Amino acid sequence: MGGDESGGESDSFDWNSEDEREIENFQSSSLRLTVPNGAVLTGSGEASPSAGPSNSKVFDHFVSMGFPREMVSKVIEEYGEENEDKLLEELLSYSVIESSPKPQQRIEPNRCSLVLESPRQPQVKIEPDLSSSEGGVSSWENSDSDALSDEEEITKSLRGSDNIVLTLVKMGYKQDEALIAIERLGCNSSVDELIDFIGVAQMAKAEDALLPPEEKPDISKLNKRRYYELEVLGRKRPKSCEKRIISEDDDEPLHLPNPMIGFGVPTEPAVIKHRKLPDDAVGPPYFYYENVALAPKGVWQTISRFLYEVEPEFVDSKFFCAAARKRGYIHNLPIENRFPLLPLPPRTIHEAFPLTRKWWPSWDTRTKLNCLQTAIGSAKLTERIRKALENYDGEPPEDVQRFVLEQCRKWNLVWVGRNKVAPLEPDEVETLLGFPRNHTRGGGISRTDRYKSLGNSFQVDTVAYHLSVLKDMYPNGMNILSLFSGIGGAEVALHRLGIPLKNVVSVEKSEVNRNIVRSWWEQTNQKGNLIDLDDVQQLNGDRIEKLMNTFGGFDLIVGGSPCNNLAGSNRVSRDGLEGKESSLFFDYCRILDLVKNIMTTNQ
Repeated sequence: MGGDESGGESDSFDWNSEDEREIENFQSSSLRLTVPNGAVLTGSGEASPSAGPSNSKVFDHFVSMGFPREMVSKVIEEYGEENEDKLLEELLSYSVIESSPKPQQRIEPNRCSLVLESPRQPQVKIEPDLSSSEGGVSSWENSDSDALSDEEEITKSLRGSDNIVLTLVKMGYKQDEALIAIERLGCNSSVDELIDFIGVAQMAKAEDALLPPEEKPDISKLNKRRYYELEVLGRKRPKSCEKRIISEDDDEPLHLPNPMIGFGVPTEPAVIKHRKLPDDAVGPPYFYYENVALAPKGVWQTISRFLYEVEPEFVDSKFFCAAARKRGYIHNLPIENRFPLLPLPPRTIHEAFPLTRKWWPSWDTRTKLNCLQTAIGSAKLTERIRKALENYDGEPPEDVQRFVLEQCRKWNLVWVGRNKVAPLEPDEVETLLGFPRNHTRGGGISRTDRYKSLGNSFQVDTVAYHLSVLKDMYPNGMNILSLFSGIGGAEVALHRLGIPLKNVVSVEKSEVNRNIVRSWWEQTNQKGNLIDLDDVQQLNGDRIEKLMNTFGGFDLIVGGSPCNNLAGSNRVSRDGLEGKESSLFFDYCRILDLVKNIMTTNQ
């Protein structure tokens, strides 16, 4: 998927997370939480009536919530006053590190309120959870809903999740954030998944807070099949092996497999060995479309309808590499006789980065990284973690461990020295995503651009596994139309499979990404032709027909339209397929239809 506005697999700053729905402005009825100086924090970030004298409203706001004046002053001086949520997050983080064990809290079953009890703190053991979601693409799966209202669903979730909410609040999260996360992911979700969900949403809010709202296009005016006309696609599977998303427009659920292995992965037996495609979907030409799996309700049902009613294949890339990446794929490729790229990539953190093993503490039980994002943890954060850990000769207390683990999961931090964590380097991200080393390096590309481009890309090993069926079908090479190309994930996958690239038309808005693909094309001594264009919306029927007459048609139309408005990490403009960027999906459909119609006419 491309970067920038039409750049493909963007997760807002991206991410999404991993993953992937924003924490909405859900109002809890009551919240009381003790901060280190013994005062009481009330409400959902609202100031209590007893505001004291101060130099600013923001200062008064946090002092009235019970935070020490010196701490509030220090945080405001460091981060400014513009983003109150960021300030609250930092204040709570300082509180976790500097305070003694907090009073235990309990949640009354029928009220969204916390009640202080004995000062003894429960032991919370964080278990490794290989199924935890990516940190900006968290799990989206709703628990079963039988026409319950939102309020009833929240109440039901709260009654079964008191301990989890309590744990999250003690880690410094707002109760309303915890409740929304549990409501969205289900009562059986692990603490790791809930942390990832909340963390990614907080990251996105910090980056997207200054973005203006976008005007939504009128989908009813799009010249495509009627927006809502067919029943929801999806096979019914046993309830024990699936989580479900309920369509906005239909009561029939779309199934997300658990584990998320699609029609099969190299290390797991195939779930589906054969499938029958609708007549309109049968190739050639073949098409391959990708986007975030954990999109808003109804999105994948709509995508399926517009792509010839083909059922999505949902896959988490943690089954191919050491990092999670939950994605949905719709394609008309055969699913028999797939094979993986060799050698198989490392599938755990220590296999991928063996030098980290020496410094990895026993209480950090991670074996997989979360979804790789376009943003990284700051130097100030890693310095604060170092200082927090250096106060202890042995293992730090549980509250410090929880804080450190939360930040490590949120930002994919790894251990590089005693008490030292660091974000992944761009070349390490390239390795995890299956790109050649230094794929995004040089040519005037900044580190920031490298992280952004990589965070929006395909996971090459996953895509190559799906495309591997094409090798025997096209021994002499293929003509590719690559939409929202990003940094060329599909092209790299086909090249690594040994499929010659005869002619590639690459459409990508980001000049940085176009330069990366062009550089890779030259460095790998490709014998075919590369034509790069910058705007899918300018790719009309006349231009497509001219290109097809030159090349003799396209064998594969591949791409993933922007997920900016689909990813749960986007708390500002998560407008689904009506959003400014994600509505470019309909250009993918338009171009695919044009290619199929022109090829049919030429035949």
